[in-house]
Amino acid sequence: MPHLLIIDDDREIRDLLGRFLERERFRVTLARDGREARRAFINGHFQLVVLDLMLPGESGLELARWLRADTKVPIIMLTAMSEEPDRIIGLELGADDYVTKPFNPRELAARIRAVLRRVSDPERGREPPAMIYRFGGWVLETARRRLINPDNVDVALTGGEYELLLAMLERPNRVLTRDMLLDLLRGRQAGPFDRAIDVAVSRLRRKLEDNGRNAQLIKTVRGGGYVLSVQVERG
Repeated sequence: MPHLLIIDDDREIRDLLGRFLERERFRVTLARDGREARRAFINGHFQLVVLDLMLPGESGLELARWLRADTKVPIIMLTAMSEEPDRIIGLELGADDYVTKPFNPRELAARIRAVLRRVSDPERGREPPAMIYRFGGWVLETARRRLINPDNVDVALTGGEYELLLAMLERPNRVLTRDMLLDLLRGRQAGPFDRAIDVAVSRLRRKLEDNGRNAQLIKTVRGGGYVLSVQVERG
């Protein structure tokens, strides 16, 4: 049973989600603020975190930043319709998905399962153990999910950033629309994801030191999507 940490200051929502997700065969730990969440996270092992952005005291964004500094545990954000700027910042911090309030608990359960499938997909274990991609002076080693810059320094990637880069490396010099990238990275069962692809590409460009306005590696195709415009060598 996957162990979930649910962080929400609304007791009614917190308790409702706890009961519903337990019926959906998840193990659930509840926290009402950042202090309780930190204590629970340090003392437990979780497969996924559901995080409300509007928390008393320490904000959800601050807590997400703390989580991302030490772990790659998947994060699903709970946001209000009016919180789009915070939602975008959360995605930039490495959150994996979001659900907008008010929401149907069944939708949240479906999103949780979709994210857990992505991070534990057995197909990933079938990647060639020594596959190496070389592009524009950079190197990606799939065996260790390791990205190395032209100065031979490791650059950390989140799970989503790695999957996005790998999808592009497998299809160099080919225009990939946002819909294609959504299908490749998340699957349609995860639902529409607003500006998530644009945010993910922007975040990956920063990791690749690829200036968005003068991008040399990942270029924007107006009305089309994105293209990895560089020669890729596989070995």
